[in-house]
This record gives sequence, structure tokens and C-alpha cells, in this order.
Amino acid sequence: MIPFIKKVLAFCGKYAGRIRAAFLFSFIKSVCFNAPIVIAYFMLDSYLKQTLTADTCLILAGAVAGCLILEIVCTHIANVLQAGTGYLVLADKRLELGKHLRRLPMGYFTEGNIGRISSVLATDMVFLEENGMTVLADIMSYLFSEVIMVIMLFVMNVWLGVAAVVFIAAAQIIKKLMKKSTIEDSVIQRKQSENLTNSVLAFAEGIGTIKSYNLLGEKSKELTDNFDRSCKTSIDFEMHQSSWNYWLHSLYGVASGIVLLTALWLHSTGAIDTMFVAGLMLFVFGLFQPLKSYNGDAPRLTIMTSCIDRINELLDEKELPDNGTSHIPESGTAPEIEFRGVSFGYGEKEVLHDISFAEPRNAMYALVGPSGGGKSTTANLLARFWEVNNGQILVRGTDIREIPLGELMNNISMVFQEVYLFKDTIYNNIAMGRPDATKEEVVEAAKKARCYEFISGLPDGFETMVGEGGADLSGGERQRISIARCILKDAPIVILDEATANVDADNESYIQGAISELCRGKTLLVIAHRLNTIAGADRIFVISDGRIAEQGTHSELLANGGIYTRFISARSSGTGWNRRMSV
Repeated sequence: MIPFIKKVLAFCGKYAGRIRAAFLFSFIKSVCFNAPIVIAYFMLDSYLKQTLTADTCLILAGAVAGCLILEIVCTHIANVLQAGTGYLVLADKRLELGKHLRRLPMGYFTEGNIGRISSVLATDMVFLEENGMTVLADIMSYLFSEVIMVIMLFVMNVWLGVAAVVFIAAAQIIKKLMKKSTIEDSVIQRKQSENLTNSVLAFAEGIGTIKSYNLLGEKSKELTDNFDRSCKTSIDFEMHQSSWNYWLHSLYGVASGIVLLTALWLHSTGAIDTMFVAGLMLFVFGLFQPLKSYNGDAPRLTIMTSCIDRINELLDEKELPDNGTSHIPESGTAPEIEFRGVSFGYGEKEVLHDISFAEPRNAMYALVGPSGGGKSTTANLLARFWEVNNGQILVRGTDIREIPLGELMNNISMVFQEVYLFKDTIYNNIAMGRPDATKEEVVEAAKKARCYEFISGLPDGFETMVGEGGADLSGGERQRISIARCILKDAPIVILDEATANVDADNESYIQGAISELCRGKTLLVIAHRLNTIAGADRIFVISDGRIAEQGTHSELLANGGIYTRFISARSSGTGWNRRMSV
């Protein structure tokens, strides 16, 4: 129990004092709860000795009433302290987790951890907030009450106290086994909760593909199976706990009877008098009730431990170091972007090998090559979505690891192939690029991005709410809004990752015009397959199998007759790029 309390107090951080105060009021509550037993004992003793008076009855009745009132007050204060602390602690933990997730490498979010994050936020934190923290003071009250009752037994006779302690020790052995079982069941239950979350997310995100291939039955069965497994896991958890509780309650019943029989035997030998036996009768059958109540809440404590461990594990995930103190120079002769012998891998597998190139300011560079060759990874490393394994990436001569991450991102704009818009107004989605921008600047950015016209045609204009991910808009419209966001940001370095890959010809012309506005006076790193996008690049890098296979201008690469030439020929004939072209 002590390690658990230490873990909870450490988890509560600056609010731990409120929990300690709740424990204090729980102790007072326990004293008040047990005081009427002592008062009743003295009242019975006075009655049997025929010394009980009306005044004594009034005094004792007042004492009982006072204990009851004090118990109610202490219970209320303890509940307010612990419940309030739960909401305060978890509110801070959610903010802390949000800040932490911002600093994790992007690779963490592509390794199947979305379900884990969702489970921590929607299950673990909610359980602690609504169920876990509200029972702490009660748990301590149960323990305090049991200690007080055992002390009363020792006061009556040491053998009564020893008998109670022996049975409590036996109960602890069973509880230890019970806790082990509970932890195992809790791990299984929470793991299944993560699996169910992943299954629901996968089904919801892929519903279009699932319907188009008529896989509703198969995928629905997979989802249904996960629901069934979650149901079975929860039922198994309760069944296992019920069996342990049965044995514990049976033990407490036997223990109460043994303590009473011991008292009667001691009375028969003259070791204790009749008054002590009568006093024992007042509470012997409730002697282990606090422990029964404690055991009823014990599974919550085990689940709380697992929840706290999972939250701490997530918060302990290694962040990208962000302790740089250098700043990006405003001017200088160093290249705007430079890769020096960069190698990188996802886990054990290295996907980029010794990538080196340098870009002067206000130039356009294109990365082309087969899918999976490493183009997007190269661009993402510039934005420090991951940390390189070897080599350096420099912006104006400064290693990006030495630049504060916020400053680095202020100098880079990115337009992705898959655009994500938040469930908010179009205005706010654009204003994300620079939150302090004026309305006029936001509107001007929309005009430059060629999206002002279709926004104005919407019923609420810029105040139109878009669905999660921008589901209410077409792909081209979402792309133009994302470009408006980047135009407003006005960063000196722009990364375009297949920005026109999934749009029709009409939208492509709008987007090309928007990109032209975005890239004016900027250093541009483009990932594209379309000839009209890459032909005008100052330098083209052909990346194949994680290496720079060729580099040069469009005309130089065509003259070489290598991989790039085969790519252009394939595009002209209507076929796509495949890995066989790179050999």
C-alpha cells in the first residue's frame, strides 16, 4: 500500500498536498466513525454498574451527535479534496501530454501508437479522473478504521489482538495473490482496449475502401470480434475478482467467529470480565468490515496503478532534443539548405545512405525517384520530423539540431499531398499559418492561393465550418486552403510533397498558380512526378534506394540517358515510375 501511495503522490505532483490533507481528514473521519463504539461501551458499563444518569446520557448522546457531524464534515472535505485533485491533476496531465506529443518524432505516430494514445486519453485518464482519485480517502479511512479496531482488541486482551492480526496476515497473503491476478487481468483488459480502439479507428478511416471492395462483412466481423473479445475480457476480469472476494469474505466471517470464541474462552478462564465480552459484541461482527470495503475497492487501486504506469510510459517516450541555442542567420554566404553525409533508418533498417547536397537561397530543387526511394523521408528530415542517424543537415550553415525547434519550424512551410484541415472555420484554418495576422492579411493570402472565390461562394464565407480533416471540401479546395496557410506564414523555405498528385486538371491549374505565389522569393524543395512541376527546377536529384543516383538540371539529366531519362520516357508514354527503372 505504501508504494502505491508514493506513486499516487508522485503522479499528483504539486497537488500532492491536497491528497495528504484528504488523508488527514480521512483519519479524523475514522476516529469519529469508531468513537460511538467506545461511547456505547462506557454507557453499557455505567448501566450495568447502575451509575448511569440522565445527564450522562445527554453528554454521551451529544458526543455521538458531535462525532456524526464531524464525520460528515470530514467526509465532505476529504471528497472535495481528492475529487478536485483528480480533475486538476488530469487537466494538467492532458496539457503535459499535448506538449509532449508535439516534441515526439513523427515516426512515433506512424508505428501503430495512435490507438495507444487514444486509450491513454480516453480510458486511462478518464478512469483516474472519475473513478480512481475519488476513492483514495475512502481507502485510507478503511485502513485507519481497521487499525483502530485492532488497537481496541489489544486493549481488551493481547490474545484477541493477536488472533485478529493472524487473520489479517492470512488475508494479506490471499490479497497478494489476488493483486497478481488483478494486474495480469488488467494488462490484458487494457491491451484489448487498445486493440479495440485501433480496430475502430481503422474501420472508420477505411470505410470508403471497405465499401468500394464490398468488404463490409469481413471488416465488420473483425470489428465485431474485437467487441466480443473486449466483452469477454471484461467479464473474465469480474469473474476472477469475484472468486477471490468470495474467499476473502469467507475468511473474514470465520475470523470474526474465531475472535468471538477466543473472547468467550478467555472469559471462561477469568482473563477478561463480562464487560469486555459485552463491549466486544458491539463491534466483533463488523471487525473486518473496513477490510471488506477496502478489498471491494482494491481492484480499482490495481487498475489505477496500471493506468498511472501507462500514462508515465507515454510521457517517458523519448522526445526530440530541443535545447539548441543557435539562431538562423538573416544573411550570409552559406547555402540555404545543406545535407552532409546524412544517413537515416526506421528502427534497424537504414533507408537513406550518405545523402549530400547544398541549395543556395531562392532556388528550386526537385526530388524525384520511385516510390519508397526516400524522397519524402529526405524532406521530412529537413523539418526535423525525425533525428538523423549520421551526418548533418544545415540551414544557412547552422546545424538544425542546434536551432530551437520552434524557430526552425517558423522558417519552413510544408504543403503535403494529403491535406488535413481542422474542424473549425476556414478563416481559422488559414490563420493557423500566423495567428497574429489581421483579417486583411488572411483574405489576401486566400486571394493569392486562388481560393478566395470559392470561399466567398460558401453560405458563411470565411466563417464556414469545415468537417474533421476538411471532409466538406474537395481535395483541390483543401489543398488551396493549405497553401493559403503557408502563404500567410511567409517562411523562407518551402517543401512541396506531391502537392498536385491527387487533383484534377482544373484544380491543378489553380494550385500551380497558388504555388507560384507561395514560392516567390523562397527556397523551394519539391517532391513531384509531373514534368511541368520539375522541368524548371534549378537542380533535380534522382533518389533511388536511399541514395542520390543522379543530379543535374532537366536538360543535363536527359543528356545523360540514365534513370531520369527512362522516367521521362515512361511519363510521356503514360506509364508510371517503378523500381525497375532505377536499375
